[in-house]
Amino acid sequence: MASCWLIKSEPDEYSWQQLVKDGETQWTGVRNYAARNNLRSMATGDPVFFYHSVKGTEIVGIAKVIKAHYPDPTSDNPAWVAVTVAPFKAIPQPVTLSTLKQDPFFADMDLVRQGRLSVGKVSAKEFRRICRMGGLTT
Repeated sequence: MASCWLIKSEPDEYSWQQLVKDGETQWTGVRNYAARNNLRSMATGDPVFFYHSVKGTEIVGIAKVIKAHYPDPTSDNPAWVAVTVAPFKAIPQPVTLSTLKQDPFFADMDLVRQGRLSVGKVSAKEFRRICRMGGLTT
């Protein structure tokens, strides 16, 4: 399986529904070094969980990276990068952060360990288990 990721967005700022409507979007504005490094590691075709932060705090969909990292057009600093993602599949039963935190299996997951990280890694095992929890088969 390709590398798997999770990106966060406040639904009032940019929601899963907006991504579906737009068909694709540039994931810009990341100004955290660890999150930036994760963006740099993304490859075209990688699956990406779409997580609604602040309001909802749940994984609501799966996107795919359709363009690997390139200079972030919202910054003059070449150190910052963006990727382009497109919606792939909605998650029928969104998986909440509280559900993940209650399951010891996810104790080492970036989302659980580093709650403020806006772009995180997801292991293949975590990805498959979250998909099953959300009503999808991988």
